[in-house]
Amino acid sequence: QAQLAESGGGLVQAGGSLRLSCADSGSTFRTNNMGWYRQAPGKQRDVVAVISRYGSTRYTDSVKGRFTISRDNAKNTVYLQMNSLKPEDTAVYYCNAEPIYGRIYWGQGTQVTVSS
Repeated sequence: QAQLAESGGGLVQAGGSLRLSCADSGSTFRTNNMGWYRQAPGKQRDVVAVISRYGSTRYTDSVKGRFTISRDNAKNTVYLQMNSLKPEDTAVYYCNAEPIYGRIYWGQGTQVTVSS
């Protein structure tokens, strides 16, 4: 069964940067739609950015111009480059994979904390 493993979270000051990585152990990465979601304490899990199997991207309004999602099909990895971080970006960030066939699967999450 395919699994996702996120890394790169941590504590950073406002205005700083972090780069999250998500490695997919499955064999369908190249044809998966991939996404990053986040969940702050007491709130629902919301989409941050998605990248399709064709490389097209979409972002939630609050991160446009600051975050960049990308993928490396040779490494089965999707990235989220986060710049100009704000305290309101503090959350657990989850990676998500949507195969053409089969069920969507999630990583275990990585904590991002932005101090003011």
